[in-house]
Amino acid sequence: MSEAVKTSSLTGAVSPTIPVFICALAIFLLSGMDAAMKSLAIAIGVYNTLLWRSMVATLIAGAAWSAGPRSRPTVAVLRLHALRAAIVGVVLVSFFWGLARLPLAEAIGLSFVAPLFALFLAALLLGERIRRQAIWASIAGIAGVAIILSGQFGRESYSQDALLGTAAVLVSTVFYGYNLVLARQQALLAKPIEIMLFQNIFVGIILGCAAPWLAVALPSDLWLPLTGVAVLSLAGQFLMSWSYARAEAQYLIPTEYSAFIWAIALGWFFFGEEVSWTTLTGAGLIVAGCLIAARANPKLAEPIEAAI
Repeated sequence: MSEAVKTSSLTGAVSPTIPVFICALAIFLLSGMDAAMKSLAIAIGVYNTLLWRSMVATLIAGAAWSAGPRSRPTVAVLRLHALRAAIVGVVLVSFFWGLARLPLAEAIGLSFVAPLFALFLAALLLGERIRRQAIWASIAGIAGVAIILSGQFGRESYSQDALLGTAAVLVSTVFYGYNLVLARQQALLAKPIEIMLFQNIFVGIILGCAAPWLAVALPSDLWLPLTGVAVLSLAGQFLMSWSYARAEAQYLIPTEYSAFIWAIALGWFFFGEEVSWTTLTGAGLIVAGCLIAARANPKLAEPIEAAI
């Protein structure tokens, strides 16, 4: 799921080389977070992983926010923070629930369709015109999803759990498309550290409502990995925000799809997952569709990595 607020400001940028490198580093950190989150979700469940992560991330982001210059958000801004946190909560739960049931590379590949949903939601909610590029991008993305699904049905180890995991990841991408639209509004009203803080606060509050029934004490040996996950998430979000404030999206968007390469490597190394040709082909079509979409609207052509 980055709360990173990506703006078109190019303050202080002379060459995109450094921002591109920093963005690639952010994607690596967030990919490592995905792998760690999958391990934690398998160990203690998605709900408890997200609940405790939001609490730890709130403490870290709160310390950073308190240490620097800050101003209290208005009631209107707080409402926007709360609304986006609710949407992000759905994204996180559905994405990581699906991630726990799918190979890492397959889940990340499917998540890349989020920018395509964002283009159509922007047209619906913001009145933007749907361009020809968006239609071709959507066709490529749908074809990619279909190929990945066909590979699932062809597996000897195919299970209903994998199909449900796929459905959960696709649901997360729909909500993330709306999340991208909300992120544009937030970018005009708040700084990245404020957004990270209040998003984790509100996500924690929302998840905490079910704590009396679902929460369990975190085993002592998992506190260090959970803290590492929170640090990776916040660091990745901050570095992506820094990059997008200093280079145009057209330079940075292609680097974000390196997440698929990291997902292949990390899935193989930590979980012994092999990547099928259908996953490679399908993800390639989805990425091609998103790059086409980036030409139609670069501000909304961002992968789901930025949200989680």
